[in-house]
Amino acid sequence: MCRIEGEKSEFEGRERKRKRWGLSVMGFKAATLGDGRVEKLKSSMMSRSRMKLWMIRATTSILLWTCVVQLMTLGETWGPRVLKGWPSCFSQESTAAFAVDSSPEVPARVLPPKRVYKNNGYLMVSCNGGLNQMRSAICDMVAIARYLNVTLIVPELDKTSFWADPSEFQDIFDVDHFITSLRDEVRILRELPPRLKRRVELGMLYTMPPISWSDISYYHNQILPLIRKYKVVHLNRTDARLANNGQPMEMQKLRCRVNFGALKFTPQIEELGRKVIRLLRQKGPFMVLHLRYEMDMLAFSGCSQGCNKDEIDELTRMRYAYPWWKEKIINSDLKRRDGLCPLTPEETALTLRALDIDSSIQVYIAAGEIYGGRRRLASLAAAYPNLVRKETLLEPSDLMFFQNHSSQMAALDYLVSLESDIFVPTYDGNMAKVVEGHRRYLGYKKTILLDRKLLVDLIDQHTAGSLTWDEFSYAVKKAHAERMGNPTKRLVIPDRPKEEDYFYSNPWECLEPSNEDETLSSSI
Repeated sequence: MCRIEGEKSEFEGRERKRKRWGLSVMGFKAATLGDGRVEKLKSSMMSRSRMKLWMIRATTSILLWTCVVQLMTLGETWGPRVLKGWPSCFSQESTAAFAVDSSPEVPARVLPPKRVYKNNGYLMVSCNGGLNQMRSAICDMVAIARYLNVTLIVPELDKTSFWADPSEFQDIFDVDHFITSLRDEVRILRELPPRLKRRVELGMLYTMPPISWSDISYYHNQILPLIRKYKVVHLNRTDARLANNGQPMEMQKLRCRVNFGALKFTPQIEELGRKVIRLLRQKGPFMVLHLRYEMDMLAFSGCSQGCNKDEIDELTRMRYAYPWWKEKIINSDLKRRDGLCPLTPEETALTLRALDIDSSIQVYIAAGEIYGGRRRLASLAAAYPNLVRKETLLEPSDLMFFQNHSSQMAALDYLVSLESDIFVPTYDGNMAKVVEGHRRYLGYKKTILLDRKLLVDLIDQHTAGSLTWDEFSYAVKKAHAERMGNPTKRLVIPDRPKEEDYFYSNPWECLEPSNEDETLSSSI
């Protein structure tokens, strides 16, 4: 019995230990479970904090972006004003005050609304020739793109001509202004959309030169169907491809709008042009002489008046070196008598003196290197000692970035030519014609259009002694009394468009002379 009681006591002791151990295990489990819940709770709270922080950042970003967008709509001059402090984006009063305050300093640029139309395809163009030949071609291509309802790709400039200028469109012209200023007339893109660009890179496009002196019906009937078929058409020659006359008045006015408004030179070229003009104005009035007596012009035309034998041989070799200069054997004397040669520097000096141009006036030579150098310029320099060029007015550092870029140098001469008191071209090339028309547009500025055929005959008579100086001077002044850039209509010759007056030298449809009925002569 004692054994039973002992066993019972032992059993009860083990049971008490087991219960105590069980309770401790349960307590440990409970403690462990409690710690897990705490961790989960902490994790949940951290996630909620991160979510709140993310939402705050996202909301702040949206509000800031909305603020910037609203401010940008006030004008394109927002950038510099960041430094001055912005008014609250959420205050109508402060926004209105900002708009009022900003307008006197920098007026907001108002863009024309985009023209909405069904796009018939894409037109790519490669211009050929020098700066002003390409300039007039660009104007034509914009007009053609507008009337075909196609998208124009920013034109490619000639890099393979005699001048071998590597300049791109944006190196000479303000491309952003070109695109935005015409957006109510035609859609212009810097490049083709990616899908079409890949096709063109693979050679999948239609390339052709359009027929010269064609009217808009040719482009509607012949070119537009090709654009619709191939989606992209590339015109690889663009000079003189649109007729001077017989075009819709809206088309003629658009050509002018492109030439006189959309084709602005880059800010760098414009600024340097203003600097040259300022330097000239500081010393009084100035005349721009477009003395087209350069090696390429003489070789191309075959004109060698006043050149020695070595120079004549050099010019002939150069003419043969360029296969696209079709005329090879040229009679210089005959061509000169027909008025088809640029005046020589000696002939130019006699003409300017005969016209009573003041010998003290500054004469800015807008040209490349004169063939024969100082030797050929001697008589002109003697008659007009204030001869200047951009190279003599500017520091070498000013022209450093323009070297070997003939079109950019020509753009500089173009700007100076527009602002001159008198403009005198010695040959009716593309620059002479386009500058003449632009000066008409600016108010019929004095432009002396030399009658070369008459002049060389009078000069020869004077040189031979059959005309005294007074007789020679009187004849020259009389012949040019009505050749000073005064209002007149273009000469129209039916069925002979190449012999007509050039549109860009006299775009009379875009001009507004006073007493138009009295000043405009009738067409011939």
